[in-house]
Amino acid sequence: MKYLPEVFRANARWANDVCKADPDFFARLAGLQDPDYLWIGCSDSRVPANQITGMQPGEVFVHRNIANVVVHTDLNCLSVMQYAIDVLQVSHIIVCGHYGCGGVRAALEGAPLGLIDNWLRHIQDVRDRHSDFLAALPDSTARWRALCELNVLDQVRNVARTTLVGDAWKRQQPLLLHAWIYGLEDGLLQDLQGSLSRDDDVDASLAHAVAKLRGRYLKT
Repeated sequence: MKYLPEVFRANARWANDVCKADPDFFARLAGLQDPDYLWIGCSDSRVPANQITGMQPGEVFVHRNIANVVVHTDLNCLSVMQYAIDVLQVSHIIVCGHYGCGGVRAALEGAPLGLIDNWLRHIQDVRDRHSDFLAALPDSTARWRALCELNVLDQVRNVARTTLVGDAWKRQQPLLLHAWIYGLEDGLLQDLQGSLSRDDDVDASLAHAVAKLRGRYLKT
Protein backbone atom coordinates (compact mmCIF):
# COMPACT_ATOMS: atom_id res chain seq x y z
CA MET A 1 0.00 0.00 0.00
CA LYS A 2 1.24 3.47 -0.86
CA TYR A 3 0.43 5.91 1.88
CA LEU A 4 -0.37 9.62 1.39
CA PRO A 5 -0.80 9.40 -2.40
CA GLU A 6 -2.06 12.99 -2.53
CA VAL A 7 1.32 14.20 -1.29
CA PHE A 8 3.17 12.27 -4.00
CA ARG A 9 0.78 13.62 -6.66
CA ALA A 10 1.35 17.16 -5.43
CA ASN A 11 5.11 16.58 -5.47
CA ALA A 12 5.02 15.31 -9.05
CA ARG A 13 2.99 18.34 -10.15
CA TRP A 14 5.42 20.68 -8.43
CA ALA A 15 8.51 19.03 -9.96
CA ASN A 16 6.89 19.08 -13.40
CA ASP A 17 5.94 22.76 -13.09
CA VAL A 18 9.47 23.68 -11.98
CA CYS A 19 11.03 21.82 -14.91
CA LYS A 20 8.69 23.52 -17.37
CA ALA A 21 9.63 26.94 -16.02
CA ASP A 22 13.35 26.18 -15.68
CA PRO A 23 14.62 22.91 -17.22
CA ASP A 24 18.02 23.21 -15.54
CA PHE A 25 16.71 23.99 -12.05
CA PHE A 26 17.26 20.59 -10.43
CA ALA A 27 20.64 20.06 -12.11
CA ARG A 28 21.88 23.32 -10.62
CA LEU A 29 20.36 22.51 -7.25
CA ALA A 30 21.96 19.07 -7.10
CA GLY A 31 25.35 20.43 -8.06
CA LEU A 32 25.86 23.00 -5.31
CA GLN A 33 24.56 24.19 -1.96
CA ASP A 34 25.69 27.77 -1.51
CA PRO A 35 23.26 29.68 0.73
CA ASP A 36 24.15 33.05 2.19
CA TYR A 37 21.73 32.72 5.10
CA LEU A 38 21.22 30.50 8.13
CA TRP A 39 17.64 30.71 9.42
CA ILE A 40 16.95 29.66 13.01
CA GLY A 41 13.19 29.61 13.33
CA CYS A 42 10.20 28.01 14.97
CA SER A 43 8.90 24.57 14.03
CA ASP A 44 5.43 26.07 13.56
CA SER A 45 4.05 24.83 10.22
CA ARG A 46 2.79 28.34 9.42
CA VAL A 47 6.29 29.84 9.28
CA PRO A 48 8.19 28.26 6.35
CA ALA A 49 11.47 30.11 5.87
CA ASN A 50 11.77 29.92 2.08
CA GLN A 51 8.22 30.95 1.31
CA ILE A 52 7.98 33.95 3.60
CA THR A 53 11.34 35.32 2.44
CA GLY A 54 10.63 34.66 -1.22
CA MET A 55 13.76 32.50 -1.53
CA GLN A 56 14.24 29.45 -3.68
CA PRO A 57 15.45 26.01 -2.53
CA GLY A 58 19.19 26.21 -1.97
CA GLU A 59 19.19 29.87 -0.90
CA VAL A 60 18.67 29.47 2.85
CA PHE A 61 20.01 26.88 5.32
CA VAL A 62 17.40 26.16 7.99
CA HIS A 63 17.25 24.99 11.59
CA ARG A 64 13.87 24.94 13.34
CA ASN A 65 12.71 24.00 16.81
CA ILE A 66 9.87 24.90 19.14
CA ALA A 67 9.94 28.66 19.75
CA ASN A 68 13.28 29.23 17.95
CA VAL A 69 15.39 28.60 21.04
CA VAL A 70 19.20 28.48 20.95
CA VAL A 71 20.66 26.47 23.83
CA HIS A 72 24.40 26.11 24.32
CA THR A 73 24.07 22.38 25.04
CA ASP A 74 21.88 21.64 21.99
CA LEU A 75 24.27 19.74 19.72
CA ASN A 76 21.69 19.64 16.94
CA CYS A 77 21.49 23.42 16.70
CA LEU A 78 25.23 23.87 17.24
CA SER A 79 26.05 21.34 14.52
CA VAL A 80 23.83 23.20 12.07
CA MET A 81 25.51 26.46 13.03
CA GLN A 82 29.01 25.02 12.64
CA TYR A 83 28.24 23.63 9.20
CA ALA A 84 26.67 26.92 8.14
CA ILE A 85 29.54 29.05 9.43
CA ASP A 86 32.58 26.88 8.73
CA VAL A 87 31.57 24.98 5.60
CA LEU A 88 28.87 27.00 3.86
CA GLN A 89 30.43 30.30 4.97
CA VAL A 90 27.08 32.03 5.41
CA SER A 91 27.19 35.78 5.89
CA HIS A 92 23.96 36.10 7.88
CA ILE A 93 22.35 34.22 10.75
CA ILE A 94 18.70 35.13 11.22
CA VAL A 95 16.82 34.22 14.39
CA CYS A 96 13.16 34.60 13.47
CA GLY A 97 10.30 34.22 15.90
CA HIS A 98 6.63 34.84 15.21
CA TYR A 99 3.64 36.36 16.91
CA GLY A 100 1.12 33.81 18.05
CA CYS A 101 3.85 31.33 19.01
CA GLY A 102 2.34 28.49 21.03
CA GLY A 103 5.62 27.69 22.75
CA VAL A 104 6.00 31.26 23.97
CA ARG A 105 2.41 31.31 25.18
CA ALA A 106 2.90 28.07 27.10
CA ALA A 107 6.05 29.50 28.70
CA LEU A 108 4.22 32.71 29.59
CA GLU A 109 1.29 30.94 31.21
CA GLY A 110 3.35 28.21 32.89
CA ALA A 111 0.75 25.44 32.67
CA PRO A 112 2.42 21.98 32.92
CA LEU A 113 2.56 20.17 29.58
CA GLY A 114 5.04 17.36 30.21
CA LEU A 115 8.45 16.83 28.65
CA ILE A 116 8.30 20.10 26.72
CA ASP A 117 8.30 22.02 30.01
CA ASN A 118 12.06 21.45 30.20
CA TRP A 119 12.54 23.13 26.83
CA LEU A 120 10.16 25.98 27.61
CA ARG A 121 12.12 26.70 30.79
CA HIS A 122 14.57 28.64 28.62
CA ILE A 123 11.78 30.99 27.54
CA GLN A 124 10.49 31.22 31.09
CA ASP A 125 13.92 32.47 32.11
CA VAL A 126 13.42 35.32 29.59
CA ARG A 127 9.93 35.90 31.00
CA ASP A 128 11.27 36.09 34.55
CA ARG A 129 14.06 38.53 33.64
CA HIS A 130 11.45 40.90 32.23
CA SER A 131 8.65 40.20 34.71
CA ASP A 132 8.19 43.83 35.79
CA PHE A 133 7.87 45.01 32.19
CA LEU A 134 5.48 42.23 31.22
CA ALA A 135 3.33 42.86 34.30
CA ALA A 136 3.00 46.52 33.30
CA LEU A 137 1.40 45.64 29.95
CA PRO A 138 -2.38 46.04 29.67
CA ASP A 139 -3.44 42.49 28.79
CA SER A 140 -2.34 38.94 28.06
CA THR A 141 -2.20 39.54 24.29
CA ALA A 142 0.30 42.36 24.70
CA ARG A 143 2.37 40.26 27.10
CA TRP A 144 2.36 37.36 24.64
CA ARG A 145 3.47 39.54 21.73
CA ALA A 146 6.16 41.25 23.80
CA LEU A 147 7.56 37.95 25.06
CA CYS A 148 7.72 36.64 21.48
CA GLU A 149 9.98 39.61 20.68
CA LEU A 150 12.03 39.40 23.86
CA ASN A 151 12.64 35.71 23.22
CA VAL A 152 14.07 36.45 19.75
CA LEU A 153 16.47 39.04 21.15
CA ASP A 154 17.58 36.67 23.88
CA GLN A 155 18.23 33.89 21.39
CA VAL A 156 20.32 36.21 19.23
CA ARG A 157 22.42 36.86 22.33
CA ASN A 158 22.82 33.11 22.76
CA VAL A 159 23.91 32.76 19.13
CA ALA A 160 26.45 35.55 19.58
CA ARG A 161 27.90 33.90 22.68
CA THR A 162 28.58 30.55 21.05
CA THR A 163 32.22 29.71 20.42
CA LEU A 164 31.27 29.20 16.76
CA VAL A 165 30.28 32.81 16.20
CA GLY A 166 32.97 34.15 18.51
CA ASP A 167 35.68 32.29 16.60
CA ALA A 168 34.31 33.48 13.26
CA TRP A 169 34.43 37.08 14.40
CA LYS A 170 37.96 36.64 15.78
CA ARG A 171 39.19 35.49 12.39
CA GLN A 172 37.40 38.44 10.75
CA GLN A 173 34.89 36.26 8.91
CA PRO A 174 32.00 38.46 7.77
CA LEU A 175 29.00 37.32 9.81
CA LEU A 176 25.99 39.41 10.73
CA LEU A 177 23.33 38.27 13.22
CA HIS A 178 19.73 39.41 12.91
CA ALA A 179 16.65 39.42 15.17
CA TRP A 180 13.41 39.20 13.19
CA ILE A 181 9.79 38.42 13.92
CA TYR A 182 7.02 37.33 11.59
CA GLY A 183 3.36 38.25 11.71
CA LEU A 184 0.94 35.42 11.03
CA GLU A 185 -1.85 37.94 10.64
CA ASP A 186 -0.24 39.90 7.79
CA GLY A 187 2.65 37.78 6.49
CA LEU A 188 5.21 40.50 7.14
CA LEU A 189 8.66 40.30 8.70
CA GLN A 190 9.88 42.92 11.15
CA ASP A 191 13.45 43.71 12.12
CA LEU A 192 13.73 44.02 15.92
CA GLN A 193 16.89 46.11 15.56
CA GLY A 194 19.05 43.53 17.29
CA SER A 195 21.66 43.02 14.58
CA LEU A 196 25.21 42.20 15.65
CA SER A 197 28.44 42.10 13.69
CA ARG A 198 31.18 41.87 16.33
CA ASP A 199 31.78 40.49 19.79
CA ASP A 200 32.30 43.76 21.65
CA ASP A 201 28.85 45.25 21.04
CA VAL A 202 26.60 42.31 21.94
CA ASP A 203 25.30 43.45 25.32
CA ALA A 204 25.05 47.15 24.43
CA SER A 205 23.28 46.53 21.12
CA LEU A 206 20.77 44.11 22.58
CA ALA A 207 20.12 46.31 25.62
CA HIS A 208 19.34 49.13 23.20
CA ALA A 209 16.98 46.87 21.22
CA VAL A 210 15.18 45.82 24.41
CA ALA A 211 14.87 49.46 25.50
CA LYS A 212 13.26 50.35 22.17
CA LEU A 213 10.91 47.39 22.51
CA ARG A 214 9.85 48.48 25.97
CA GLY A 215 9.32 52.03 24.71
CA ARG A 216 7.01 50.83 21.94
CA TYR A 217 4.83 48.90 24.35
CA LEU A 218 4.82 51.42 27.17
CA LYS A 219 4.76 54.47 24.89
CA THR A 220 7.68 56.10 26.71
